[in-house]
Amino acid sequence: MENGMKDVQGGPDYRNTPIQKVGIRHIRYPITVRDKSREKQDTVANLSLSVNLPHNYRGTHMSRLIEVLDRFKNEVSYHTLDVILLSIKEALSAEESHIEIAFPFFLRTRAPASGLESTMSYDCLISASYARHLEIATRVDVPVHTLCPCSREISRVSAHNQRGTVSITVGMTKFIWIEDLIEIAETSASSPVYTLLKREDEKFITEHAYENPRFVEDVVREVALRLDPFPGLRYYTIEAENFESIHNHSAYAVITKSLDGH
Repeated sequence: MENGMKDVQGGPDYRNTPIQKVGIRHIRYPITVRDKSREKQDTVANLSLSVNLPHNYRGTHMSRLIEVLDRFKNEVSYHTLDVILLSIKEALSAEESHIEIAFPFFLRTRAPASGLESTMSYDCLISASYARHLEIATRVDVPVHTLCPCSREISRVSAHNQRGTVSITVGMTKFIWIEDLIEIAETSASSPVYTLLKREDEKFITEHAYENPRFVEDVVREVALRLDPFPGLRYYTIEAENFESIHNHSAYAVITKSLDGH
């Protein structure tokens, strides 16, 4: 009983069916992200919070998830995830707790020829859970430019090219800079993409991409070669998708790998 009212969620359930995750989604909340050049970056995230629910309870007390989150206010960051998840477990008497944090990450980028600066945004997702220990995975989606090797080889002039996305998901044993994952994705494609370009930049990118053609298969393999020796990884998933410019479909490739001993 709370304030004289019946605790419906905390009542018994007789269907003998546990629930792996129950909680809340789509909470917009300010967070702090580590930034290589500025130490930290403030951004706004879309959060999901959940816990497991044993078979004998009807529901969970979802308001307590918000109470725990509000306790940390602007201190939601990579380095507070373990404390947040442990606090959720304690507040809801759960065996497991989970959090997903989707947010835009912003970088100042410099155009390759003119040197003009502009801001690029990258969609990121941090997933963390705590059962017996903390597990963290980070995903970053990086827009890239690719030029088709086959089209270049068989055409008298030019070659078809398109924008694409490289998505890198890494399971981590220690902190990894988002900027490092972005750089790996961009250097594995034909060219990065930019927010602001002048004519000399467009010329540079066009010619650079022509000299660096990439299938989606090439992209994921290049990323994998760069990630394999990377310290602090338990596993990775690499996805490349080309939004084809002359086909009515996308091309994609995926590599998933476990890295024991790193």
